[in-house]
Amino acid sequence: MVFRPNVVFLDIGLPGMNGYEVARHLLASPATASAKLIALTGWGTQEDIRKSKMAGFHAHLTKPVAPEAVEAMLATFL
Repeated sequence: MVFRPNVVFLDIGLPGMNGYEVARHLLASPATASAKLIALTGWGTQEDIRKSKMAGFHAHLTKPVAPEAVEAMLATFL
């Protein structure tokens, strides 16, 4: 069985491989290429948001995020 998520919440500031790189790998893999990627990160400058779009993220949420904002984001993608 192959795991095929519909939505992936992903932090940008990860050790080793950052979230931008992880996003590119997820979008390049047949098992995860159709997943909607949502950055959920403490990095929220305009440059961070631009980089997340360039990496293929479908949306960008900056911490702290209200639960209602997460629910609304999920509702747009599910």
